[in-house]
Amino acid sequence: MSEMIAYGGRNVPLLGSYDAVIVGAGSAGCAAAYTCAGHGVRTLLVEKSIRTGGSSVNALVTPMMDSYTGHHSVFYDLEAALNKRAQTRDQFGTLQRNYSADNMADAWEELLQKAGCEILYDACLSDVIIENGKIRTLIVTTCEGLQAINGKVFADTTGDAVFLREAGVPTSHGDDQGNDQLSSLRFEMGGIDIEALRSYVMGLHDKYSRNNIKGDLFESAMVGGRGFSMEPLFRKGVEEGILTEDELRYYQNYSIPGKPGCMSFNCPHLVNLKSNASAMDRSRAVQDGHASIQRLVKFLKKYMPGFENSYLIREADMIGIRESWRLNGIYVLTSKDYIKQARFEDGIARGDWWIDVHTADGKEQEGFEFKHGDYYEIPYRSLVCKDIRNIICAGRCISTDFLMQASIRIIPTCIDMGQAAGEALALSVKDDIELNVIDGKNIRERLGEYR
Repeated sequence: MSEMIAYGGRNVPLLGSYDAVIVGAGSAGCAAAYTCAGHGVRTLLVEKSIRTGGSSVNALVTPMMDSYTGHHSVFYDLEAALNKRAQTRDQFGTLQRNYSADNMADAWEELLQKAGCEILYDACLSDVIIENGKIRTLIVTTCEGLQAINGKVFADTTGDAVFLREAGVPTSHGDDQGNDQLSSLRFEMGGIDIEALRSYVMGLHDKYSRNNIKGDLFESAMVGGRGFSMEPLFRKGVEEGILTEDELRYYQNYSIPGKPGCMSFNCPHLVNLKSNASAMDRSRAVQDGHASIQRLVKFLKKYMPGFENSYLIREADMIGIRESWRLNGIYVLTSKDYIKQARFEDGIARGDWWIDVHTADGKEQEGFEFKHGDYYEIPYRSLVCKDIRNIICAGRCISTDFLMQASIRIIPTCIDMGQAAGEALALSVKDDIELNVIDGKNIRERLGEYR
């Protein structure tokens, strides 16, 4: 008979007891679990969907954005696993890593299995049991109903800081007006003549599209009112009633390695979703997104060269959320740290992506980009809090202000933060030291040199 845990006036079966439990199998969570398990620590990764990869898989967030800082080892382990499936780099020579969502999920799962990490799919965090300032037990909802999971140390890599909030840890979200960055509902299409599309876009002397090499990967974009060369074509779609002004807020698409004739679309923006803190608002926005995708598919087939025989492959199973709740940690990383390229003794990851804010009001965010080789550091103290001693977080929900979060949120940076969290989890278990008192300089040393 299973051991039972007292919870809410009832007994809940204990699924298992682990050294480290990580909730959320996105880029940060997979990196943390892979690292922690690789140290021989009994590790469980809990994921609400049935694929690893988080937004990069379930929200179809492809590709990784350019990053020139160098990274920790897990990033390159993942890149090698992706390259076994399809080449991630384009011939143009950018540092943007391209991949299919399917390959990303399979690559992470392969790495995690090799490291000896256990994965619990189709399990949603429901509650947290805390004793004496430390988490003792998670309550998760599975196909068997409520189940309990015991652990020594824990990580929140959910993106929305779900775990932290359930544990009562203070968080923030949004800008000064309470608005979050706009989210997207992405989709994929097949049957595209990419060379015809490339010829058309490059013939417009478009300043965004760079890859003018036959057979290479390709991407294009259009943002209304920003001088993009394809805007007149999109305006025609609005005039003829196929598109609405909402579809002109943001349009972007990418080739998918290993899938000839297929492209991934970083749109539409969910323009009516101003705050990601409302479950009903998110649900209404999903419905708006579905309708918007149908309009875009109809428009592309009718007007965009290369799309004459195209078709919709799939819509994302998850909203592409750029920003929501953020930890109020021991150190809050701010846009001032970005501007001065801050360095920290406990710096455990580097960031160099620009402050890329998709504003709720549609106004362009002023800012500047680094030169290649410039970077700021993320301190270990931004991953931990004073309130709970045995939890750490990694990914887009670490302790930052609104503007800085727009830079740290990209996949390469999240992977590096995840590896740092995994090192900390393993160290905490093996040396019996609380996560929020670990000296971040020690984690920096364990991570070693950037490659």
